Amino acid sequence: MNSTQYTLIILAVLLLAAALLLMGGALLGRAWRLKRNLATIDEKIASHDRPAASANISAKPTSWRDRLVAVSAGWLDTPVGRQLVAEEDRHLLDQCNVNDMRGKSLFFLARAVLTVCLPLLGFFLIPRGGWLSLLLILFFGVALGHMLPKWIVRSVALKRQRLAAEELPLLIDLLRLLQGVGLSVDQSLHVIENEFGNVLTVLGEELSIASRQYSTGRSREQSMRRFSTVFDNEDLHAVSRLLVQVEHHGGAVQEPLKQFSERIREQRKLDMREKIGKLTVKMTGVMVMTLLPGLLVITGGVGFLAVIRALSRMGANT
Repeated sequence: MNSTQYTLIILAVLLLAAALLLMGGALLGRAWRLKRNLATIDEKIASHDRPAASANISAKPTSWRDRLVAVSAGWLDTPVGRQLVAEEDRHLLDQCNVNDMRGKSLFFLARAVLTVCLPLLGFFLIPRGGWLSLLLILFFGVALGHMLPKWIVRSVALKRQRLAAEELPLLIDLLRLLQGVGLSVDQSLHVIENEFGNVLTVLGEELSIASRQYSTGRSREQSMRRFSTVFDNEDLHAVSRLLVQVEHHGGAVQEPLKQFSERIREQRKLDMREKIGKLTVKMTGVMVMTLLPGLLVITGGVGFLAVIRALSRMGANT
């Protein structure tokens, strides 16, 4: 093969690579547009599911707090807003049940203000010794200001996750009881939402959101999607899937709910035993550090004193 043929082969490979690159870019652009459209649709539906919050945002702001929230809401769809309120942060806000426009705006405002103000506060309060100390103040101030709102929201989300896990056995027992007296799934959820909201503080709110979505025309599967995924709990996902199957196909649900409740309680017993085992290991170190010195003093103190006195007498005689 001469040089011309080599050149043609290299040119063909380059053209093929360019074509594949263009095709990949087109596919990525299409996927990105589809993802953005789906996110827009979900946000619009969520705004319709929260009419009170939407009305508060769309109304003309009267106080300075409402004006700050309105200004922050205008930054949420910008690249800066998507960086300060990322998808993980929105999921945490969703777990805290504040993933509306006002909640996201307040989170954005808190993160932006703390990211700017904490380094400035450090510059004024911490004595500076050089450019290295300035860089450290800037770094830790920006990092702390950026992460502090997320830590607070995450702590609230973890607390709600624990409450949801604790309320799940009671929810299953109530569903089994109401299904046993002949109520449908919709009636059972309605009774739990209205009559047991003070007991099921977390799951009751999620069931209220699911009921509103179902009443606005969504299917049972679509309305229970948030309930099954918001707390990243497999048991909640299994309960919602069981309710959807009963809604679609019917059938007796008391026995599956009973078995599911027993399995959850057995799992909670195993988790409690595991915590007790870990606590026993931790208490061993505490007992060694606190009780062992006192025990040695009580049991061997008299002998030590006798030996010390005998040695002192021997020294005095010599």
